[in-house]
Amino acid sequence: MPLKKITTLTLYLLLTAALLAGCPQNPPPAEDHLTRVRVVLDWTPNTNHTGMYVALEKGWYAELGLDVELIQPPETGALALVGARHAEIAVTFQEEMGPAIAAANPIPITAIAAIIQHNTSGILSLAQAGIVTPRDLEGKVFAGWGTDLVDETIRHIVEADGGNFDEVEMIFDAATDAISALQTRIDAIWVYYGWDGIAARLAGLDYHYIGLAAFDPVLDLYSPILVANNAWLDEHPDLARAFMEATTRGYRFAIENPDEAGAILLRHAPELSEELVMASQQFLAGEFQAGAARWGEFDEQRWARFYDWMYERGLLARALGAEGFTNDFLPAS
Repeated sequence: MPLKKITTLTLYLLLTAALLAGCPQNPPPAEDHLTRVRVVLDWTPNTNHTGMYVALEKGWYAELGLDVELIQPPETGALALVGARHAEIAVTFQEEMGPAIAAANPIPITAIAAIIQHNTSGILSLAQAGIVTPRDLEGKVFAGWGTDLVDETIRHIVEADGGNFDEVEMIFDAATDAISALQTRIDAIWVYYGWDGIAARLAGLDYHYIGLAAFDPVLDLYSPILVANNAWLDEHPDLARAFMEATTRGYRFAIENPDEAGAILLRHAPELSEELVMASQQFLAGEFQAGAARWGEFDEQRWARFYDWMYERGLLARALGAEGFTNDFLPAS
């Protein structure tokens, strides 16, 4: 699904303001026997988040002494809240996390779980546009979030396919409905297949989709991911492990019972399309773990490969390699 993107400069200006404003170092107590853990989503509730809603509704967080609160993201972004300790955990993306931890004044966060094991995003276009491979974007209008990452990703795939990136018309578009956007002068748009791709199929559209990870493994980044505040992880490793135990259970349930998991999400977000949620949940059931030994597990080589690519493209202030993630808080099996 199209996601809000903000520039790296804006992100750090907002974070600095949040830090200067001051904030409590620990979350306020919930009930006497439960500890509150605040999780900032990356967007409005959707099927990427279902495992957490399952764990919440089934009472699995409470069983482990947690009062988990799922929070909508503010305009300042989820990372700013977690960095300033206004929340403990956030949903974000490897590509968004990279500049945050590579900066001169890094945001103190660590990735603790991969929500989806492989990158399921790519380029969606109507078949009539004739965009079958990346080089076909020449002479076409591509709508993105106006960030350097989008430009460099499209440049990479177009040039790797023998095309001329300078002939692609790149425009900024913050549309939240990719299908509607494609009814305008926009020829192609970056989407997450598990939402907008499924929506295009359900709408009966004749479309083409170019999966980024399938086109080039270097673009098989982790998206989305869960990150946590470093100080919170150091001070409360038991809470972090408890959160991950219940969350893992929730996503395993969604893998094994996509229809029931979808119904749970709809109870928490009744404004969503039932048809889309159910179809998306079926698709993601095969993507959440997708061959990994455990749900949430990061592969060091794949993580580092993408950050190496970002650094080579001038998208990171310093080389990160395999820095920024841990598998230590995941259940052993």
